[in-house]
Amino acid sequence: MRRRSPTSVSSELMEKGGGKNQHNRLCLLASLSAFFWIFLLYFHFVVLAGSAVNESVKLDPTPINPESKTPGFVTYDRLPDNPVKSSPSGSTSEIIPSNVTPSNIETTRLETTSTSSQKIEKFPFTRALRTVENKSDPCGGRYIYVHDLPSKFNEDMLKECRSLSLWTNMCKFTTDAGMGPPLENVEGVFSNTGWYATNQFAVDVIFSNRMKQYECLTNDSSVAAAIFVPFYAGFDIARYLWGHNVSRRDAASLDLVEWLMKRPEWGIMQGRDHFLVAGRITWDFRRLTDEESDWGNKLLFLPAAKNMSMLVVESSPWNANDFGIPYPTYFHPAKDADVFVWQDRMRKLERKWLFSFAGAPRPDNPKSIRGQIIDQCKKSEMGKLLECDFGESKCHSPSSIMQMFQSSLFCLQPQGDSYTRRSAFDSMLAVFIPEDDIRKRNVSIEERLSQISPEQVKILRENVINLIPSLIYADPRSKLETLKDAFDVAVQAVIDKVTRLRKNIIEGRTEYDNFVEENSWKYALLEEGQREVGRSRVGSFLLKTKGWQC
Repeated sequence: MRRRSPTSVSSELMEKGGGKNQHNRLCLLASLSAFFWIFLLYFHFVVLAGSAVNESVKLDPTPINPESKTPGFVTYDRLPDNPVKSSPSGSTSEIIPSNVTPSNIETTRLETTSTSSQKIEKFPFTRALRTVENKSDPCGGRYIYVHDLPSKFNEDMLKECRSLSLWTNMCKFTTDAGMGPPLENVEGVFSNTGWYATNQFAVDVIFSNRMKQYECLTNDSSVAAAIFVPFYAGFDIARYLWGHNVSRRDAASLDLVEWLMKRPEWGIMQGRDHFLVAGRITWDFRRLTDEESDWGNKLLFLPAAKNMSMLVVESSPWNANDFGIPYPTYFHPAKDADVFVWQDRMRKLERKWLFSFAGAPRPDNPKSIRGQIIDQCKKSEMGKLLECDFGESKCHSPSSIMQMFQSSLFCLQPQGDSYTRRSAFDSMLAVFIPEDDIRKRNVSIEERLSQISPEQVKILRENVINLIPSLIYADPRSKLETLKDAFDVAVQAVIDKVTRLRKNIIEGRTEYDNFVEENSWKYALLEEGQREVGRSRVGSFLLKTKGWQC
């Protein structure tokens, strides 16, 4: 039986009453016409005008893989039927919800065209943002797309591992997914499993291998919250830091950028959703000129690379495209229980030394206070010194270093060749409460630290114990069950940054007002809701950091 349309029904009713009252019919038509135009004008000027801004950032959730708790790779055919209709060129034309009826289809089209299509659908990252609001998808808003780079940018470097360092044979340190050879627990310093002779510059490999175990990888870049570039930037520059011209130092970086810019994924946000990792300090990638005597390469100064986020073991406070991550330690647990056992052990240790220091003097650096620290360690009965000079030294023995750290309450961590030290992370792993530089020449380290009450020491120690999971890189061949390691923290921070940027683009706003890159270190001090920094931020910074000065 054929269904009658609403139009035919109305026509029949009007025809049946036509001979009775022609005047009433004309009045009815006039009333309906007036109502239609009033409704249309009201909808255009009130509804659309009032919702254009608010509705522009509301995204309908699009389930990706609601049935799987740990989805692997996502492809287009795994996505549900999408109401977005695309033209042959791939551009979105309109959205027609499934509940539209003949009586409201024109209104729906008007609303969709004015809001969704113009404010949301024109952005190529819309599908990625939709996954954020899909609560049924455990990977919603967390998908990572990994570029399949030519092997010269990563794996080929490992095949030539002897060339990765001028003084160290890095071949043994690239084994076991970048953790290096397992450490024997002869002296009982370590726990029985999870400890490796990890090189301080091995983050490139560790992070990339850890990414292979990430639970929300996708081969569909349109739903990716961020895009990872597995370029071993640290290993690349380490090969050429000494004895090579600027052309050689820059070659791989220039090739990488050229390769990326040809990829369709790059064009979505011009690389602002891309990130990479380097196990070296930011200054190795910030050569200011093309003079042969200048240090490092210019990767982070390349226009395209400025859009990407680079995770390094020491970032710059004056630049906005690099972010600090921890140096790798010797501890790479494979499961949560390994971390809990180590944390409990650190709580129970008896520590016979008040303070200690592992390092060598810097006589050529007039600003260095290492000589003063070494002198005080030697003179104090409560201090312990592990001298680290060239040649054979216990400082090259992981067990000797960790044994000293586990025997001390406080550590002294003045800057080394750069502002940060790998030793600082090793010490916190041993719950060795870090104290900052002793800047005043007349300050006694022993006297200053003795003033800290046992109750305060206990609080400080517990704070450091709680930090341990976020300071370590779990075994790249596995994954912690509930704890978040340094990899998890870093990836989530990148995702949050990209998601925030995308929402700001939709809203037509920047993250901060009058952003000045040279002042980028100040923005972390802003209170919630503040969008601009001024000179007063310097005072706040000094006040917040002054408490760490001895």
